[in-house]
Amino acid sequence: MSKFELKLPQMGESVAEATLTSWLKEVGDTIEMDEAVFEIATDKVDSEVPSEVEGVLVEKRFDVDDVIKVGEIVAVIQLDGEAEVEETPAAVETAEPELVPETAAVIEQQVKEVQEKVSAPEADYSQSERFYSPLVKNIAKKEGISLEELDAIAGSGLEGRVTKNDILDYIASRKGGAAVPTAEQPEAAPTPEIKAVPTPEVKTAPKPAARVATPVTAGAEDEVIPMTRMGKLIAQHMTESVSTSAHVQSFIEVDVTNLVAWRNKMKTVFQQREGEKLTFTPIFMEAVAKALKNYPMMNISVQGDSVIKKKNINIGMATALADGNLIVPVIKNADQLNLVGMAKVVNDLANRARNNDLKPDEIQGGTYTVTNVGTFGSVFGTPIINQPQVGILALGAIRKVPSVIETPQGDFIGIRSKMFLSHSYDHRVVNGALGGTFIKAVAEYLESWDPDREI
Repeated sequence: MSKFELKLPQMGESVAEATLTSWLKEVGDTIEMDEAVFEIATDKVDSEVPSEVEGVLVEKRFDVDDVIKVGEIVAVIQLDGEAEVEETPAAVETAEPELVPETAAVIEQQVKEVQEKVSAPEADYSQSERFYSPLVKNIAKKEGISLEELDAIAGSGLEGRVTKNDILDYIASRKGGAAVPTAEQPEAAPTPEIKAVPTPEVKTAPKPAARVATPVTAGAEDEVIPMTRMGKLIAQHMTESVSTSAHVQSFIEVDVTNLVAWRNKMKTVFQQREGEKLTFTPIFMEAVAKALKNYPMMNISVQGDSVIKKKNINIGMATALADGNLIVPVIKNADQLNLVGMAKVVNDLANRARNNDLKPDEIQGGTYTVTNVGTFGSVFGTPIINQPQVGILALGAIRKVPSVIETPQGDFIGIRSKMFLSHSYDHRVVNGALGGTFIKAVAEYLESWDPDREI
């Protein structure tokens, strides 16, 4: 009987692995063509993996929370729809093979090892007050590291978090019998023995211990709400960004009176003709795409001591979800879209993001990000850069404010529609001149909006 090996598919050029979050089918279940077999999670999106064939699930190669690399076999499916039966039919009598003493001893030892492994209690890492990534917990689980051992490892990450290298170093040291630094007791440097000539005592500053988050104790009337998996990933991604990039902000006020009047005039016509809503978002995305085209050194990433200038302009669009989390679908080749195309892409990605219907590739490959903090009434903000990008633009709320208007006949006070743009950029590679000029280019494009523009 032929079998089909269901592998973890490619989920984008920058996605190398995913975490198995749940099995939708059990061994022995019948599977239809294109029916989902299991769910996986990447950095920010959950996806179902469907079967490419019809048959019966006969083997599961991974457990929930295991980290799987792209191309690895996750499940085995019997193609003819019938699982192989290992039992011998009752009508056929088979002679039991004789076991020589050596073989019996080996089998007995193997059974004993399996029983010990099964009876050993499995560590529950969720009971710890420290945050551990799924990868670290997976490694600890495979190596049989207890919760007490894991909590004792000194982390080199932000706020003392245990990284992949930390736990691998611990495992290597434990197997080699070497002393391992713990979170409670930092490793002390060995003092060389001095025998002949006495030397003056030199006082040195003590080695600082690894930063560990101050434990918080919940009171009797407090409610403890576990973080979601996505919430944990976002928290880790944001703290890593702050520790990686030197964040600097530039702010600029923009007069969008003509733009607001034009959009109010065109939105009904646009919806009747295109079947799409015309929001301000695609207009802002068009402005950012044009600015990135003119200032390509904002469309870069840092890799070690090198700068990678991206050919494609792929703009991430931060989208708030109903559960309070955030996801960033990406508008690919944004500079090649006209306003109609931009509006259709923006509406499609936003709707599918809120319905948890995005594909993994649709949140990958961004080269610059835009977030609309004005949706919640904020005038401006200081957004955190979405690594490995070097810039992010926050759009403030549009407000009617009194403003000085300059004319050839003199200055006077009038009511104008204005907003703030907040630009956060990585000062390691983007200086104030480039960061400020870029945001000014976006502002000038919006302020010079043609009130008679046709779409």
